[in-house]
Amino acid sequence: MVDRNYVSDYTKFMEKFLQENPEVAKGQVEGRALLWDKEPINLDERARNEESRVNK
Repeated sequence: MVDRNYVSDYTKFMEKFLQENPEVAKGQVEGRALLWDKEPINLDERARNEESRVNK
């Protein structure tokens, strides 16, 4: 049987840490936006950009 009320020491630590350091959570959101939350790629525009490149 699984105890659904169990909370690991790590989870307790992280919850307390993030509560005491809210700037860390803000930084996580900003980092995600920078690296992952991007606009969808327009395939037509991408193809035009690739075609217009000058070969070196």
